[in-house]
Amino acid sequence: MNEMKSSFYNGSFGGDADKLNDNSLLECNICWQIYDPAVGDDYWQIPAGTPFSKLPDHWTCPNCDGDKDAFMVVKK
Repeated sequence: MNEMKSSFYNGSFGGDADKLNDNSLLECNICWQIYDPAVGDDYWQIPAGTPFSKLPDHWTCPNCDGDKDAFMVVKK
């Protein structure tokens, strides 16, 4: 694990796709917005069925603009 990833909270995505599967639900650690791959993201025009690990690098929380790497795994 690199130094950057070790600074994230326990349970955070931190850029490590090994923590996820295609149906994983993740929650923003700032505003509690849930990313559900079954729904996708209308704001960023992400189609339903897109796993969190396949979101583009520039993607941020559609509610508060929180960084993707700081999302917390809610359900793996």
